[in-house]
Amino acid sequence: MTQIADVPAAARASVAALAGYADLDWQQVPAAGLEWSCWKTALHMVDCLYFYAMQVVYGDPDTYLCTELALDDSASAPRLLAALSAHAELLHCIAQSADPDLRAHHNYGASDAAGFAAMGVVETLIHTFDMVRGLNPADSWRPPADLAAPAIARLFPHAPSGDPADVLLYCCGRAALGELPRQAEDWQWDGTVRT
Repeated sequence: MTQIADVPAAARASVAALAGYADLDWQQVPAAGLEWSCWKTALHMVDCLYFYAMQVVYGDPDTYLCTELALDDSASAPRLLAALSAHAELLHCIAQSADPDLRAHHNYGASDAAGFAAMGVVETLIHTFDMVRGLNPADSWRPPADLAAPAIARLFPHAPSGDPADVLLYCCGRAALGELPRQAEDWQWDGTVRT
């Protein structure tokens, strides 16, 4: 259950990291290491939280719902951060109330509600890292270790040991880890349920 409770905490960490940059033009600033702008990256984070919540509601282990979020004309950086918090709470509530035996589709393995919550934590923390580095390369923000560690344990069962922030960045292809080189673009997590 740790990952389920961590979803809103990851959103709070993200909002705290990004709120100071809300006056910048996120549509014009690329997220570090991505082909997306910070604007599209923020929308992707919110959409992932929504998608994971809806997959848990849908509960089909073989396929996914064919919807995604779009922004309206009133969208702004502060409103995207508000949407991030709201969708994190949505995923948290839905995952917390889900049947423990539920399995739902993800390309990286059919998962349970706790797995989708962990995915939400990873998407939030990793893309916050991408955005912060894009908005201010001098900012030293890193994923909080207390949120990274349970997500690593759930989704990266073969992860190397080390500081959880460093390990999460390594597992998600964002950084080298000691003598281990940065992973190629084909990294992925394992969402399957292990017993």
